[in-house]
Amino acid sequence: MTAPIVPVAPAADRHIPVLMMEVLDALAIAPGEIHIDGTFGAGGYSTFMARAGARVFAFDRDPDAIREGQALADAEGISLIPTEFSRMVEALAERGIDTVSGITLDIGVSSMQLDRAERGFSFQSDGPLTMTMSQDGMSAADFLNTAPEEEIADVIYRYGEEPRSRRVARAIVEARPLERTGQLAAVVRRALGYKPHDKKDPATRTFQAIRIHVNRELEELERGLEAAEALLEPGGRLAIVTFHSLEDRIVKQFLRKRSGGEAGGSRHLPQRAAGDAPTFEKPAKAVRAGDAELARNPRARSATLRSAIRTNAPSNARSSRP
Repeated sequence: MTAPIVPVAPAADRHIPVLMMEVLDALAIAPGEIHIDGTFGAGGYSTFMARAGARVFAFDRDPDAIREGQALADAEGISLIPTEFSRMVEALAERGIDTVSGITLDIGVSSMQLDRAERGFSFQSDGPLTMTMSQDGMSAADFLNTAPEEEIADVIYRYGEEPRSRRVARAIVEARPLERTGQLAAVVRRALGYKPHDKKDPATRTFQAIRIHVNRELEELERGLEAAEALLEPGGRLAIVTFHSLEDRIVKQFLRKRSGGEAGGSRHLPQRAAGDAPTFEKPAKAVRAGDAELARNPRARSATLRSAIRTNAPSNARSSRP
């Protein structure tokens, strides 16, 4: 393989994604290869990948990211596709492509989404209680104002790992209707006894849980991993950056199972039969941000990069299709 090109950095005013150079190392891009950025966001990964010589197809389900990123995509020769990364197999088949050399995913909510109060992802600034990445379908307000108390509690416990989820759910139901992020944050803080000097705002776990549920983020990740396995050519590279334990656990278990370390499956990932050849080589050791990056970007503190190389074994995903 040709040695990867050291890319020219984007303009200084553009955000440099978390673990950018580590992701590029894992992808080992050779000029002319086809690579996928499953989470375009502000275009940071895609830009570096394109400048390293890749032909990049970038996905995003957020209409804002597509609209605001189109000029950058055009300038860098990036093909921007407005849909979920879990649909990458179908979307690329429509473009005559059935294998790629590399895939990267940056899981979770983007800084662009968090920083805009009108999107309703954060309680740092008051905004409508929406939280929808695709800007359609069930909003956070729809869920919280109609779901049974037990279901709300289960979501907050499962996706937010909030030990007092039932207390929070009870307070939410009693406070309905909720329409603003500030309202929800205040309800959670009262329920959990928030004090201004507390190190972590107790509303954080509840907001995370509701966002994950509304956007079906973990299901999307599982389907995306299966799609990546189906698309990657022998020797293809997969690099995934996660930001909390629920996401990282899914990626870690997927790579362990698919590399022969453990048989198993889930609702979306087919069971490996005994004797199936591993579809990935043993994963590389997990990578986390160094001190220099943490000093520049505190958000990197929770980031974990996991990567692996595709074998030539038939994909479980392909073989499971009719």
